Amino acid sequence: MHYPLRTIQEDGDAVVILDQTQLPRETAFVRLTNLEEAARAIRIMQVRGAPLIGATAAYGVALGLADAADDARLARVLETLGATRPTAVNLHWALARMNAVLAPLAASARRQAAWDEAHAIARADEAANAAIGANGLPLLAAIAQKKGHPPDPLPEEGGDYVGQASPVRSERAGAVNVMTHCNAGWLATVAHGTAIAPIYAAHDAGIDIHVWVSETRPRNQGLLTAWELAQAGIAHTLIADNAAGLLMMQGRVDCVIVGADRIAANGDTANKVGTYLKALAAQAHGVPFYVAAPLSTIDFACPDGAAIPIEERSADEFGVTDGHVANPAFDVTPARLIAGIITERQLVAAAALAALRP
Repeated sequence: MHYPLRTIQEDGDAVVILDQTQLPRETAFVRLTNLEEAARAIRIMQVRGAPLIGATAAYGVALGLADAADDARLARVLETLGATRPTAVNLHWALARMNAVLAPLAASARRQAAWDEAHAIARADEAANAAIGANGLPLLAAIAQKKGHPPDPLPEEGGDYVGQASPVRSERAGAVNVMTHCNAGWLATVAHGTAIAPIYAAHDAGIDIHVWVSETRPRNQGLLTAWELAQAGIAHTLIADNAAGLLMMQGRVDCVIVGADRIAANGDTANKVGTYLKALAAQAHGVPFYVAAPLSTIDFACPDGAAIPIEERSADEFGVTDGHVANPAFDVTPARLIAGIITERQLVAAAALAALRP
């Protein structure tokens, strides 16, 4: 699977990001040259998705040490970036990793080491997400086999339709019907995606697949998923968030796969608000519900979902500036509702995360 754009890339002493606040209306890039610009990009969601936030934060450390790299400056850089968004644990994981590498070094060695480590974090995310796709593929292949539609022969060019004109067929008999929420594709990561990675892998393997894509209000990040899938020629249908339960009741959903911003040690999972309702509907109708995330999203220091901080965002995202508005960005799905967590290492039961502890 190839991608038409890169979400983040190095450019000399700067970093260029794909501005996701402009998608899907237009494609725009922003050049980040200092700490403040990197922190703002995370805070206002020019970059979004836990893995991409982590990678951007790592590069933000490198940018922040451009003029000084003494202990006081390093502490300020880490504090500034750490305050941008509270729920996505990859942010804090990346900052802790950067600090572990940089703190023991002399100030004169920190700047280059920061760039090297940020680059390593980005490349590791790309590899991890490719592995998530491979580990999730058997789930979709098994559904296809059960429905009597094993993978088709691969197209001569490997089934890669990105950037090419190709038919995008909607829901049809025999297809594997996957539901997702928010955006957990390549736009939310350095590459490949998390929840969408198995879908890309299935598409490349010739499996007939169709995706139910929730709008994901109030930020409508599901529109980014729809845009991604259209670029790849993968059949999909955009739905209002509250249509999910009806579709499951009608037997039109084979499984649900979502991403995660933080997974607690007991398997409770925080994801974009609305995920919990989908998990409840999935349980009610016998639809398996999976979470796909890299190991860096698992917070073994967080005992359960009640300990996960939930970000409250501005009322502006509803398009109003006054009145009483509650805008929690995430909710928590209990481990008991999750059929399995797909990581780069393996598919594991939500209650068995201890097996993945480093």
